Amino acid sequence: MSLHDTARAWLAEDPDPQTRAELQELLDRGDEAELADRFAGTLQFGTAGLRGALGAGPNRMNRVVVTRAAAGLAAYLRANGAGAEDAVVIGYDARHNSDVFARDTAEVMTGAGLRALTLPRPLPTPLLAFAIRDLGCVAGVMVTASHNPPQDNGYKVYLGDGSQIVPPADADIAAQIEAVGALADVARGDGGELLGDDVVDRYLDSVVSVADAGRKDLRIVYTPMHGVGGTSALEVLRRAGFTDVHEVVAQAEPDPDFPTVAFPNPEEPGAMDLALALAEEVDADLVVANDPDADRCALGVAGPRRHGTGWQMLRGDEVGVLLGSELLQRGRTGTYACSIVSSSLLGELARAAGQRFVETLTGFKWIGRVPDLAFGYEEALGYCVDPAHVKDKDGLSAMLLACDLAASLKAQGQTLRDALDRIAREHGLFATDQLSVRFDDLAQIPATMERLRGTPPQTLGGLDVLGVDDLSAGSDDLPPTDGLRYRLAERARVVVRPSGTEPKVKCYLEVVVPVGEEDDGVDAARIAAAGRLDAIKADVRTAAGL
Repeated sequence: MSLHDTARAWLAEDPDPQTRAELQELLDRGDEAELADRFAGTLQFGTAGLRGALGAGPNRMNRVVVTRAAAGLAAYLRANGAGAEDAVVIGYDARHNSDVFARDTAEVMTGAGLRALTLPRPLPTPLLAFAIRDLGCVAGVMVTASHNPPQDNGYKVYLGDGSQIVPPADADIAAQIEAVGALADVARGDGGELLGDDVVDRYLDSVVSVADAGRKDLRIVYTPMHGVGGTSALEVLRRAGFTDVHEVVAQAEPDPDFPTVAFPNPEEPGAMDLALALAEEVDADLVVANDPDADRCALGVAGPRRHGTGWQMLRGDEVGVLLGSELLQRGRTGTYACSIVSSSLLGELARAAGQRFVETLTGFKWIGRVPDLAFGYEEALGYCVDPAHVKDKDGLSAMLLACDLAASLKAQGQTLRDALDRIAREHGLFATDQLSVRFDDLAQIPATMERLRGTPPQTLGGLDVLGVDDLSAGSDDLPPTDGLRYRLAERARVVVRPSGTEPKVKCYLEVVVPVGEEDDGVDAARIAAAGRLDAIKADVRTAAGL
């Protein structure tokens, strides 16, 4: 079929008048480039499910793509023994069409002879992960694009243990999606059961349980970043005893257009400007942000008063170490875990406390599956502080534990920065940074990885490269993945990998600097670490031809 014939065939079965009109306009004006972009490929279903820009065509997120994905998932579940008594719970955020995609999924599940349970309104992703186990479901679907740009949406799949899918389930589901025939032949039932607030209350109760009881003296600035976390976050803070909370009003209500931020991710430059300005205005103790689906948590703190610096965001590794250290001090036993691109400091802390530590591949689909998990995190602001209830990253329980720690430190006349300084004095300063390069030509990504494999650097930032691990070969501890890990002198480390969700190559850097006993030892170590990281970053850029 020609490109135009393929587009017309799509048009004939598309149930959405909006995307039909959009596609008809492209056909009418003969926009060959746009048509080719939409129909030359297909959104690929993988361990991250589906994610992409909204619009007509198989290379976009729309009702046709979602219906096929739901039908493939239902076929996979039936092929693996699911029957009429088994339920799939469905959640959705406040992005454009999320509610529509959730309804389509529910109707396909009931049409396939399964039960469909839909959460009562747009709610956080970790609540969906909680509900799977709480309700005893065989699977869960969350319609969300997390912190992607406004034009995107996504489709995240969990199986019955509450964990995101991993191989080979992703390939098996993708094969079932590929086998779906004409859209008209996909059986559809009713919308299933709309859940009430009882499951929401049980989730909120589980979150509140991570905090110590009693009223807390802490002035908090909070933003949900135009997402779905606001109401739940304020409620758990109130229940946990935090009453001095100031919400960023301009970002308080869910808004799929994210009008106050260029990119709705707390890590992006400028995204936290409103929250940090409010913190300065109200003389806050702590800034807390969730991303739009509230599975991530970011913290902002006042700069060291001795230097007169303003408010700053903590790095994801710093937050992960603070939360892990707090749980270790509380006596939480089990396995502590983080991804291979996160700081190795958590391992130092866990081993010092006599607890097991493991590294996993990037993503909570791997961290959530660690046996006997006590705590897990990844540097991209994802933290699992209560795996007994949510085996996934949860921005609300992480937020509450962070606030509880900050309140406890404040009662002792200290701050989160003081806690980080204490850890540095005990274990050395572990400093991390990242180099991320976006490509317009996707062919450059494998070419960059092959360049590094073919001509590995001998030194980086003046430090000898002691060894190179090609992660694509796999090991006894890690499944194979496209990536390279450089082990440098003086315990430094660099990991290079293609992004799983964006057209980028990401380089993760870590150095370890001893801290002297002098009063300014931590400050001196930070200055030295920054210089080493800058030097390594420059050499990585050169070696990769970036």
